[in-house]
Amino acid sequence: MATTQQVPIVNYLRVGARPYLRAQECVGCGARYFDRRNACAKCGQAEFVNARVSNHGVLRSFSIVHRAAPGIPVPYVSALVETDDGTTVRSNLVDCPADPGHVTLGMKVRLATYVSGTDDAGTECVAFGYRPT
Repeated sequence: MATTQQVPIVNYLRVGARPYLRAQECVGCGARYFDRRNACAKCGQAEFVNARVSNHGVLRSFSIVHRAAPGIPVPYVSALVETDDGTTVRSNLVDCPADPGHVTLGMKVRLATYVSGTDDAGTECVAFGYRPT
């Protein structure tokens, strides 16, 4: 049986049986970033280490989006999640109705991955979001 090849939509997402996010952590102050940095915006240090981000967290802020670019299904929930290790992640809520009756500040969430597209060769693009627990 052939295995489907998967590629993450961003370089800080690790896919597989146990997906997770990986941040760049400043060795000087512990600030975490998901993009490449030449120096820490908090303390100015230039040395970073890879840090695994907790898959569990809480919803700290959200917006229900009703207007988006063509081809993007609306409404959806744009979210700011604080993981259990204190990392802040901007993402969308998935598997959750986009209405205020189902989304509340402080609700517990967990990292979730999903296939966002497949190319002509059958390679799947894997994206991430957070789902309520």
